[in-house]
Amino acid sequence: MTADELLDLGPVIPVVVLEDAGAAVPLARTLVDAGMRAIEITLRTPAALEAIANVAADVPDAVVGAGTVLSPAQAQDALAAGAQFLVAPGSTPALLDRLAGMPLLPGAVTASEVMALLERGITWAKFFPAESSGGVRALKALAGPFPQMRFCPTGGIDAAKAKDYLALPNVACVGGSWMLPPPAVQAGDWERIRELATAPSSTA
Repeated sequence: MTADELLDLGPVIPVVVLEDAGAAVPLARTLVDAGMRAIEITLRTPAALEAIANVAADVPDAVVGAGTVLSPAQAQDALAAGAQFLVAPGSTPALLDRLAGMPLLPGAVTASEVMALLERGITWAKFFPAESSGGVRALKALAGPFPQMRFCPTGGIDAAKAKDYLALPNVACVGGSWMLPPPAVQAGDWERIRELATAPSSTA
């Protein structure tokens, strides 16, 4: 899985935070059934690595990745668990050095950060936190000097805002969790999640 292949899988990458690894498989199946094959499970909870392993083993149609990757050690653990891609909120030189050649979507929001990625031949980035970093207006501005850069904005994006982001030529997809309200995830209300994931505004 290359970053470009990841960005082309679909317009929305669900950003999943799980406290219970046992919920990972039915949730992933629900999202895949709704047309969302790429699934980012964030490394924010103790259950994350087990959840990634469960999806990798039992949901072959899903492309499962690890989000909130902050160190090379976390990346190696995630890949060992079965992650097919990695997502980082930023892009430090140390992280980029150690993860060169790995399926990484690094974070960038400023012109300098974009330039640092381009110097390494990286033409893709997670734009995070999207809404508080200027949102659609900021991405429009970055498109001028960096037309070769493809972004996946994440952070503060809901179903209504996704359409505006996806209309930008430099946005390949968006990351969000609007289809994953915590009460529905905790209750295993997969039908509700399917409804939210298949709503017209979810894919804009």
